[in-house]
Amino acid sequence: MGMTMTQKILAAHAGLASVSAGQLIRARLDLVLGNDITSPVAINEFNKIGFSSVFDREKIALVMDHFTPNRDIKAAQQCKQCRTFARDFRIKNYFDVGQVGIEHALLPEKGLVGPGDCIIGADSHTCTYGALGAFSTGVGSTDMAAGMATGEAWFKVPSAIRFNLTGKLPPECSGKDVILHIIGTIGVDGALYRSMEFTGDGVRTLSMDDRLCMANMAIEAGAKNGIFPVDEVTLAYCEGRVQHPFTAYEADPDAEYERTVDVDLSSLRPTVACPHLPENTKCAKDVEEVVCDQVVIGSCTNGRMSDMETAAAILKGNKVSEHVRCIIIPATQAIYLECVRRGLVEIFIEAGCIVSTPTCGPCLGGHMGILAENEVAVATTNRNFVGRMGHVTSKIYLASPATAAASAITGHITDPTSYVQTRRSES
Repeated sequence: MGMTMTQKILAAHAGLASVSAGQLIRARLDLVLGNDITSPVAINEFNKIGFSSVFDREKIALVMDHFTPNRDIKAAQQCKQCRTFARDFRIKNYFDVGQVGIEHALLPEKGLVGPGDCIIGADSHTCTYGALGAFSTGVGSTDMAAGMATGEAWFKVPSAIRFNLTGKLPPECSGKDVILHIIGTIGVDGALYRSMEFTGDGVRTLSMDDRLCMANMAIEAGAKNGIFPVDEVTLAYCEGRVQHPFTAYEADPDAEYERTVDVDLSSLRPTVACPHLPENTKCAKDVEEVVCDQVVIGSCTNGRMSDMETAAAILKGNKVSEHVRCIIIPATQAIYLECVRRGLVEIFIEAGCIVSTPTCGPCLGGHMGILAENEVAVATTNRNFVGRMGHVTSKIYLASPATAAASAITGHITDPTSYVQTRRSES
């Protein structure tokens, strides 16, 4: 029996001719990632075990993105611990205030991840890099510590579900609508410890930003990882960016999948995930009665340049509803700078938004936008669990940047398709 993309990558990194679902392997790592919340725990374990060196100072990335700029003394202490560790072990890829970005947007932007890589990160959304044809997955801080020291990790080889994408997305839809639709279809445990492998003619119609968003939220379906084939879109993104050698793997024609889920992209509509699970999805037009207090456009899921462009196109010449707080968070310094250069920041501010430094901030209820009792947020983030963004009685509706921007203007959840059509007819 042939192997899936994920199985081929794991076999190569384990030095094996082949692997099969359920097999336990020890694999070589191309990158180990941690942030300002998870790295201190890993560093403590690293020291407790007695490790005195790292396996490769260029293959570890420490990104201070969650509670930075430091929200309080504890956050400052955590960053100081990471900064000291990075200095002591001469970690090349250490990113702090002024150079930082949200980790899962920053690493692809910097070319630190590429096709065929095997990557672990002490953050659940490390699965993002599957958009580039890599195997990447989240681990605990103890595994991160061992990975930093040895350059290896244990894995149970996952079985796979194939998602056959056909057609092309309607104009007001994006990768966020696709992945919300998929999670709504299979549920938050529908791909539990499986590899979500995206295939089909529809893949080539998706931008790299669409793919990064979709792979990012594979974990919301319980997946071990999400992965896309390496095609001309991938290679164009990697050109001049990924400096290390990489290998593009393809699934064998006779690869075994547990099942195939067909998704006609052309049939999708702007979608939101209602409280309190990402699987609780509805078309945006069916929940337009929901009034919102806050809109967040950013995060490792939707803080990339195309997301900023989408939001700016809708917000331009409009005003945010007087009862809505709209927070825009470019995911990296480079994206923030490009927004400044192209006048997008001016559009956001004139519309009544606040523009934040790159940070995870409100996504996990950290800072820069905590919700009060019974408040409602429309957010381009990836989780809408109880209390995720603040008070336990607050509610989060997950949405695309287009839906979020339109909702900020109207003050209630708004299908961007109907909103844009109305604007066009009025003009």
